[in-house]
Amino acid sequence: MSRVLVIEDEPIIRTELRRLLVRAGHDVSEAGSVHEASSDYALDSFDLVLSDLRLPGAPGTDIIALCPGVPVLIMTSYATVRSAVDAMKLGAVDYIAKPFDHDELLMQVERVLREGLLTRQNAALKREVEQAHPVSGMVGSSAAMREVFERVRKVAPSPATVLVLGESGTGKELVARALHAQSPRADGPLVAVNCAAIPEGLLESELFGHEKGAFTGAQAAHPGLVEAAHGGTLFLDEIGELPAPAQARLLRMLQDGEVRRVGATRSRKVDVRIVAATHRDLPRRVQEGSFRQDLYFRLRVVEIRLPPLRERTEDAPALARHLLEKASRKVGRPTASLAPEAMEALTSHPWPGNVRELENALERAVILADGPVVTAGLLALELPDAADRLGASTEPTDTSPAAEETSGAAPDSMEEYFRRFVMEHQEHMGETELAKRLGISRKALWEKRQKLGIPRTRA
Repeated sequence: MSRVLVIEDEPIIRTELRRLLVRAGHDVSEAGSVHEASSDYALDSFDLVLSDLRLPGAPGTDIIALCPGVPVLIMTSYATVRSAVDAMKLGAVDYIAKPFDHDELLMQVERVLREGLLTRQNAALKREVEQAHPVSGMVGSSAAMREVFERVRKVAPSPATVLVLGESGTGKELVARALHAQSPRADGPLVAVNCAAIPEGLLESELFGHEKGAFTGAQAAHPGLVEAAHGGTLFLDEIGELPAPAQARLLRMLQDGEVRRVGATRSRKVDVRIVAATHRDLPRRVQEGSFRQDLYFRLRVVEIRLPPLRERTEDAPALARHLLEKASRKVGRPTASLAPEAMEALTSHPWPGNVRELENALERAVILADGPVVTAGLLALELPDAADRLGASTEPTDTSPAAEETSGAAPDSMEEYFRRFVMEHQEHMGETELAKRLGISRKALWEKRQKLGIPRTRA
């Protein structure tokens, strides 16, 4: 039974409306003015307010501001287009002219109540989803992940710049997307940029744009990705790889809210929220002089640190089920399940590539499985110790013979394992499969090839 408040100064009309609505199964209360209604009732307890426009004292539309969240249906004997528009602008859900047909009134009342019920149901479902998965695509109930979810919830509504820290594969972009989706900028664009994937010579032009003739080949003016994110969020992944000139331009944008295209003489105002992410040790890079200290402080207004998967092993079973469902849907198969020994292998593996490695392993297993059950063998989690060493370090290390002699590195060091594995398998594996088997991204594979001087074979 819905609760309806009727505000009407004419007793005869008010009584008639009461009888009509009671016969339709509603619980009806009455008032003769806005003042009487606000004094006698808790307005937010009603499902609908049906109010005359012209009342003693305040007009009926004043009730709208006094009961936020409760739909208000306005009635009047002086129906004009202007008065209808004015009422709707003030927040009325609809407008009905007197004298009205009883059936027409009941239809409008039922429609408004039905829409209100759907709105409340959707809000309740949204709350349930947010409680189960506070950050879209991220699964976890461990203390570390609950802290991440809570920080996202607190920070998202603010315009503050956020620095997301975590190893490769932990889900830093998902956090950036959640910050955008839960912010007032959710209807604006979210532009994601991998700073390590754009060649250094093109990075400034891609980020900040260029004017016609700014350099050879610049045949037309080109707005950059910063301008493309105007009114929304710019996600700068791998911010630690940003070269010095681009760091200076980014700092200027953060300080002044302006961007100057390459080759331009004037700056342009931009309204962009920055979310940056890195797996690098930025304080160390600041000490080394490869990253600007003032930019670092500008970026870390709020810091969100994502734990590696090995530090939240209690989340692995739920995460595996979520990723299995996703992988099964992707390849068009019925949802697979994990055999007990596969779940045991999964929970004991160190996952140096974190969630990305787990997702790749499960997708490969679903593809190769003959039935709906994924066995431990299909996960192909061989050499966990060596793989753990491979993913343990994210900062460059000195691999010279002198450094190895000083550190006393074992022959089967991280670099040694990587070099041997790549050299043995690159003839019959592509880069994507190599990266999957090593539990790292293709970009990380490319970086390690460059660092260790391992050439890529040509087909």
